[in-house]
Amino acid sequence: MEAKQQGFSLLEVLISVVILSIGMLGIAAMQASAIRYNHSAELRSLAVTQASNMVDRMLANSQGVTNGSYSNATGIPADPNCSTCTSTQIAQRDIHEWNSSNQQLLPSGQGTIVRNANRFIITIRWDNDRSGATGLGCSGNLSVDMACLIMEVQI
Repeated sequence: MEAKQQGFSLLEVLISVVILSIGMLGIAAMQASAIRYNHSAELRSLAVTQASNMVDRMLANSQGVTNGSYSNATGIPADPNCSTCTSTQIAQRDIHEWNSSNQQLLPSGQGTIVRNANRFIITIRWDNDRSGATGLGCSGNLSVDMACLIMEVQI
């Protein structure tokens, strides 16, 4: 009587290891995508917070809104360095601090405010994929244009 062999052959073990490896590579790719999407969501959340921050600043300085100090704001103006500031200087300081924060919190972050009658369009742009995109068109093509968050408010 011959004894029957039991267990796996080397070929069966090799095939199992290959299948397991392919599955693990898939899991690693999903993890990398999850991290990338999580970071993108974090940047969008920061942009929403920054836009809301500017709305709050504008509501606190209604005289500056009335006299047009927040109209067509872009870039980082000089800090007025005043202790008793006028409403225009407060607006200048607000824009300075806001766009400085945009630049620090978001990759290539920048904000603009455009006035259209009694509505303000607050746009925050950032390089979501860190691809070096510099376009301002908000097209959604992140290889050309920066990511955009546009908030329109009536004050």
